[in-house]
Parts: sequence; structure tokens; C-alpha cells
Amino acid sequence: MDLRGETCEACRPDSPMVTEAEAAELLRQIPAWEVVEVKGQHRLRRVFPFRTWMDGIRFATQVGEAAEAVDHHPTITIAWGKVTVIWWTHAIGGLHRNDFIMAARTDAVLADR
Repeated sequence: MDLRGETCEACRPDSPMVTEAEAAELLRQIPAWEVVEVKGQHRLRRVFPFRTWMDGIRFATQVGEAAEAVDHHPTITIAWGKVTVIWWTHAIGGLHRNDFIMAARTDAVLADR
């Protein structure tokens, strides 16, 4: 199934993290993303280049609106020429399927611009 069409589920501290095998499979659908480790937690990260500051601002706003719609919020860093988006599930301290869904939706925001 296309990740963008999946529904995010509410996460609790006992929700399962994706396994390494699941993460590898899911990354095939979002190949521009990478798994990084921050403070011992796995996270999804992608840096999006933009020609202008305002293009980055508009993109970050659209990602923020998509995140708010499902109550799952990334770290978004805006710098001149780029926007970095990092997804992970705070409640479980790592990656959940929701993070991959939202990474795919973030890609869709860029594609729809």
C-alpha cells in the first residue's frame, strides 16, 4: 500500500517501534529519507533544498498543517536555501509506521507545489 494513503494511528508509550527489516522495506517508498540516530533514538531525516527563503517558509507551513491534521509533529528547521524535516515518535522514543507515513506525505507536499 502507498504510505501516503495510510492512516496514522494514535501512539502510546507501549506502541511498537518498526523493526530494522520493516524500516528497510518502508524506506524503499521514501528513498530520499535517511535514518539517523539522535540521542540514542532513530529518526527519519530529509533536507529539502529551496531557491528562496519564502519557498522554504511556505513548504514548512504546509508540512506543519499536514502534521497538525493528524496530531503528529516533526522537527522542522528552516535555514537559507534549505528546510530539514525530522520525523520520529516521541511517545516511544523511536520510529513508528506513522513516521514513514508522514515522511511520504511530506514528499507529497513538495511534489504538489
